[in-house]
Amino acid sequence: MNDLLLNLGIPGWKPLLTALALPPVPLLLGMLLGAALLRRRPGLGWTLLLAGATGIWLSSTVAVGEWLQRRLQPPPPLAATDLRGLSARRSDTAIVVLGAGREAYAPEYRGPNLPPLAMERLRYALWLARETGLPVAFSGGTGHAANKGPPEADVAASIARRDFGQPLKWTESRSRDTRENAEASVALLRQAGVTHIVLVTHGWHMRRSLRAFERAIAAGGGGMALLPAPMGLAASGQPPLLRWLPSVAGFERSRLALREMLGLLTGA
Repeated sequence: MNDLLLNLGIPGWKPLLTALALPPVPLLLGMLLGAALLRRRPGLGWTLLLAGATGIWLSSTVAVGEWLQRRLQPPPPLAATDLRGLSARRSDTAIVVLGAGREAYAPEYRGPNLPPLAMERLRYALWLARETGLPVAFSGGTGHAANKGPPEADVAASIARRDFGQPLKWTESRSRDTRENAEASVALLRQAGVTHIVLVTHGWHMRRSLRAFERAIAAGGGGMALLPAPMGLAASGQPPLLRWLPSVAGFERSRLALREMLGLLTGA
């Protein structure tokens, strides 16, 4: 899909097409079609209306969102033995954090900021760096549909230095999506002599990220190893009844998981 949009000269359409393919848009369109068919074909019309309403309800629940995220088969978190092993490989290993967007201007900070998903990834990577002594690289530009402003990697570098007291060793600020994250990060770290990458991103994003990095490494001649370091794996902890009621948290979980499945299906 990325190649097709690039060949057509419309890579900026990727966020729009993704939004149109994810809930609630297809479900709402199905309901509108059902309403239009109520007089001529009431059976089909009511079926589409009920199916759309049910789909919107279920896709807005934490229970379904977590189920979808588990279908992406995130790897287990790093164990204590993994951390000890990483501490012994400081000379050729780097932690790579994948971006998740940025706020071009946050009024409370009087400047750019990272949104929650990106902050969670950065915080975990810096925690890993403290535990292992490994250097950290952050990959993220401005995205296909982002507002003007500094690249995400520059914002992350500022936050890491100012708020955590841990400067990043590398920043990659030209990539716009996961595939470009991989291509640019692998090229940058290969030149720096890195042969082992500890990849930090959310568990639901890890499968597609590993695929992108494996392809980038193979395209560059191999010689690099990957260790997934997923985060954001905690369950919601909500009571059973609340897990099946629509919520913003449930809708976000479902959309994130379905977006990843769409990316895997289309080769993004």
